Amino acid sequence: MTLMSSLRDGAVVAARNFTNVRRTPGALVTGVAQPVIFVLIIGFVFGGALGGAQYREFLIGGLLAQTLTFNSSFTAVYLSKDLHEGIIDRFRVLPMSRLGVILGRTWSDLITSVISTAVLMICGLLIGWRTSTDPLSVVLTFLLLLLYAFAIAWVGAVVALTARSVEVAQSLGLLWLFPVCFISGAFVSADALPGPLRGVAEWNPVTAIATMARQGFGNAAPENFSAAGGWPAEHAALYALLCSVMIIAVFAPIAVAQYRRISHR
Repeated sequence: MTLMSSLRDGAVVAARNFTNVRRTPGALVTGVAQPVIFVLIIGFVFGGALGGAQYREFLIGGLLAQTLTFNSSFTAVYLSKDLHEGIIDRFRVLPMSRLGVILGRTWSDLITSVISTAVLMICGLLIGWRTSTDPLSVVLTFLLLLLYAFAIAWVGAVVALTARSVEVAQSLGLLWLFPVCFISGAFVSADALPGPLRGVAEWNPVTAIATMARQGFGNAAPENFSAAGGWPAEHAALYALLCSVMIIAVFAPIAVAQYRRISHR
């Protein structure tokens, strides 16, 4: 199979998945409701103690990173569902690229990430969040966010192809998300975390995405927050790009290998 045929097959599978989303819009409820809930809970329940309006503006970058990371669980659940309901079995008997099947899933889930990002930004605007950089920086930041969303979906694909049931995929797809998102600089400065957690948070890709978003949108940290240092914070956009590329480079081959193993059962 050539790269072009893989891309073509991926587009066909993505169109099929997108059709399912249109017919069952309830599947998007979590992706739409989650950003709203986190903006309201963290922004207003905890925001008053952490810096008020300035913290809520700082918060949006962290919520973008968290939301896109959590969206990988959609890939895990829906790819596992296709796998155990027989759709993947039908794909196997067709002359389709193995990469194209998984690529189509990650592409279609990118739509969920676009919708989640748009909803979160609208909520941010309603609570006072604004961008203070030029339009080009805003667009480049948005594109980097989507690249990260595409990359992290491959982690969900590996989870789906490893789990033995949809329930296991759902559990595994959520289990790793909480430590990754909360041992980071998504909601507080990484410099404020104690001991070895600080080093983990500084190099955590979620921190890089959150910092990149804040820098790209021009959102400063509250005055009572200590500024995070180190190479990842000083080169957040570059590090975010490298993290996204590395995640794809590591997890895409694993996902394809897992799909090939399943196909040979």
